[in-house]
Amino acid sequence: MNKVRERNIGWRIDYFIVSERMADKLIDSQIHCDVMGSDHCPVMITING
Repeated sequence: MNKVRERNIGWRIDYFIVSERMADKLIDSQIHCDVMGSDHCPVMITING
């Protein structure tokens, strides 16, 4: 898989799974393509706890 991260075409294998009970508390989700360190991009969710 040659330069897939640079071209933003890699597989999305890192996920958050949110239950139906928590779904209404979900505020935002982000994929941090600018953070380097591996071939994965960190993902983040924001919830209203």
